[in-house]
Amino acid sequence: MTIHSTALISRGLDSWSSEILDISATGLRAARPPGWNGRIDDTFNIDMLIGDSLDIHVVARVARIADDEIGFAYSRIPDDKQVPLWTLLGRYADSDEPYVP
Repeated sequence: MTIHSTALISRGLDSWSSEILDISATGLRAARPPGWNGRIDDTFNIDMLIGDSLDIHVVARVARIADDEIGFAYSRIPDDKQVPLWTLLGRYADSDEPYVP
């Protein structure tokens, strides 16, 4: 699902602000921020800031790095953030990866 929103990507003392380019039921693609020093398989905390009131926190590993973007695969979605994420993805998430409580 194409979306243009903000993500805060962090690990330890390092953090970057980035634009989310798209999200899916399994991961997200973000613009590669200046000063990025992550590598494939590194794990990061990501806060996806959607609109004025939705903050979806996930833990994700770097799956792909390009000159101008980074692909992340979700490693962990906290229980209280799963429903907001699936709701955001709507029917796309339900048809691709059904939510099972």
